Amino acid sequence: MPQPKHRKIAVIGYRSVGKSSLTIQFVEGQFVDSYDPTIENTFNKLVSVNCQDFNLQLVDTAGQDEYSIFHQSHSMDIHGYVLVYSVTSMKSFEVVQVLHDKLLDMVGKIQVPTVLVGNKKDLHMERVIKAEEGKKLADSWGAAFMESSAKENETAVEVFKRIILEMEKADGNAPPEEKKCAVM
Repeated sequence: MPQPKHRKIAVIGYRSVGKSSLTIQFVEGQFVDSYDPTIENTFNKLVSVNCQDFNLQLVDTAGQDEYSIFHQSHSMDIHGYVLVYSVTSMKSFEVVQVLHDKLLDMVGKIQVPTVLVGNKKDLHMERVIKAEEGKKLADSWGAAFMESSAKENETAVEVFKRIILEMEKADGNAPPEEKKCAVM
């Protein structure tokens, strides 16, 4: 039995875009409705993707704005990033672009394994950012793109599975398509 791979993922974005909701939905399978601004939390979860176990350490960061200093700790030993904006907030969409630039500066790479997430897609009436705009931004970064609703638990698990696949791809061990596990 191969050892689980340890992977550290930072969840980053503007305040109240649903970073914690997404993370807690993934880790605990529940939607936390009360909003307490996060200082910074770390969650651990063991998941299996393509027959490989991953011991994930999720760093749920405090809400950032375009003036926040990008913490060195958010680039140390981090294998992948989930950048979150709210589809109901143009400000959060602008901030996520600034954060991505700061991230690349900090890491000193042109590209890092990233999934851009447009959260709160259940709020149809308040939507100001179209899915195509998010997709276009992610494409310009060479990142994966998804929309989610932490509230409806639509894609919390997929978001984190996708970042694992992006990290594996960056490490050169991603299969072209999802392998099916065969038990002999």
